[in-house]
Amino acid sequence: MNNKKFWIVISAVSGFSAVAIGAFGAHGLKEKLNAEMLEVYKTGVLYHLVHTVVLLAISLSDRIKSLLPSIFFLAGIILFSFSLYIYSTSGIRFFAMITPLGGVSFLIGWLMIIVSVMRKNS
Repeated sequence: MNNKKFWIVISAVSGFSAVAIGAFGAHGLKEKLNAEMLEVYKTGVLYHLVHTVVLLAISLSDRIKSLLPSIFFLAGIILFSFSLYIYSTSGIRFFAMITPLGGVSFLIGWLMIIVSVMRKNS
């Protein structure tokens, strides 16, 4: 499997999991989590979905050749969203401390897109 196909599959798996996790939260956790933890969970789903779409767009693009943005977005999804899922459902604060690492990964991914596009224009 070439890199393009690999990242499209990763994007599809991420999108599938984001929808499934979001549906589970909306239907299965509504009565089990307090309002604050449900919002934390929803934040994880939102960032998971948004960055999955970006990951897919990068995978389909011929403009961005570097794998780095995809790697950082995938790391961000795992570190940010999944730490929020675990924290909101378990209450273990350690997982909330991982979340900023995912946020930094997202930021680096966005910066890598900027760098990649700017290099192509010069």
